[in-house]
Amino acid sequence: MKRMKTFLFAAAAIGFILSSSASAYYKVIDLGTLGGNSSHAYSINDNGQIVGTAWDSFGNPHACLFDPTGGGASKNLGTLGGNLSDAYSINNIGQIVGKAYNNSGCGRACLFDPTGQGNNIDLGALGGSESEAWSINNIGQIVGKAYSGSGYRRACLFDLTGGRANKDLKTLGGNWSFAYSINNSGQIVGGAYNSFGEPRACLFDPTGGGANIDLGTLGGNVSAASSINDSGQIVGGAYNNSGYSRACLFDSTGGGVNIDLGTLGGFNSYAWSINDSGHIVGSSDGRACLFDPTGQGNNIDLNAIIDPSSGWTLDSAYSINNNGWVVGRGVNPDGFYRTFLLIPEPASALIMGLGGILLTLRRRHC
Repeated sequence: MKRMKTFLFAAAAIGFILSSSASAYYKVIDLGTLGGNSSHAYSINDNGQIVGTAWDSFGNPHACLFDPTGGGASKNLGTLGGNLSDAYSINNIGQIVGKAYNNSGCGRACLFDPTGQGNNIDLGALGGSESEAWSINNIGQIVGKAYSGSGYRRACLFDLTGGRANKDLKTLGGNWSFAYSINNSGQIVGGAYNSFGEPRACLFDPTGGGANIDLGTLGGNVSAASSINDSGQIVGGAYNNSGYSRACLFDSTGGGVNIDLGTLGGFNSYAWSINDSGHIVGSSDGRACLFDPTGQGNNIDLNAIIDPSSGWTLDSAYSINNNGWVVGRGVNPDGFYRTFLLIPEPASALIMGLGGILLTLRRRHC
């Protein structure tokens, strides 16, 4: 009974906060560009450092360490000799990984020089010519995808030194795989093809021995995992039996007890990031979304809890740190696609805290 009263109180409090239009609960900051019109953030660490891609005045996208104040002091992280690059992940000690093109026109997994001086490290591949690094944890373990000498794209655990001691993480019986996220315990998630040619969310065997776990779907045939937190909670997207792609909290055992995180009233959604408190962000039908982790559908359109006079339309939230800061992409008041930073104000902190209560109660009930 006490648990039920707490659950009802938390749900009622969230409903009361969301029904109030008197206040904005997130401050929106436009993180700017490198001289062009557009930018895109992929990752924020717990120190508030943000990386992604920004366009320069010549129309070239470059890996970028953003100025979190929006003051324009963002750093161009350069390339590997080519014209293009992207930064996908930054850990808590400021190490940055992504993809950069070399002077042969090949995109390579890259450990970027965070000073912007261009001392970037080519992390190699798996015998092929192309690779990408998608995630780096706090001890410097890096995962992504790389082409093999046979021409297959495979999930890869990269050698931090660039010494080419990279590890093929195998598949689920098919030929292709990719790794999107690694937590501080070395658990790795992404997607891998099974023997039927279906891409599935996958928890990889970090030894490269191939004992990978198919995390299943929501009744359809396709899924992918995009983020794993330090508690081993995994989110991403999965198709249901009606053919819609839905944000999903996966059963990490592979037992199939996956949770459909719902939408904002439409049909499709995707969860991009989960922090260590279990807060999940992503997108639903073209709107940035904070998902209800219980799957009860109390999802929050992030556009509804920013100042409506800001002029922003938030399309998608790509990363949330352990302080509740969110980065993503949207359309700014001038009509350009830009990176945004959302900083919680007191009311949004309360929303997240109550959301954590709901998740804890659900776990105990289960």
